[in-house]
Amino acid sequence: MSGTTQKYRNFVAEPMGEKSVTELAGIGETLGGRLTDAGFDKAYTVLGQYLVLKKDEELFKDWMKDVCHASSKQASDCYNCLNDWCEEFL
Repeated sequence: MSGTTQKYRNFVAEPMGEKSVTELAGIGETLGGRLTDAGFDKAYTVLGQYLVLKKDEELFKDWMKDVCHASSKQASDCYNCLNDWCEEFL
């Protein structure tokens, strides 16, 4: 696993279920609000977009920057979190 924050470890340690988008690594209240406003209120909706983009790192990070104005680090943290979650559970 490439993440090191507690938030990251908590997320990738268990099934996603109905987790809020703000439980994803790199997503705080501000970005979470922007994602929710764009229709991505649950972590699984962001996972869906990640999968639609065929797990492509650059496409996903660009999408994050476009949709919620994520920084490169925030987009990277979220990508790594979802990527590692998929390796564990898909």
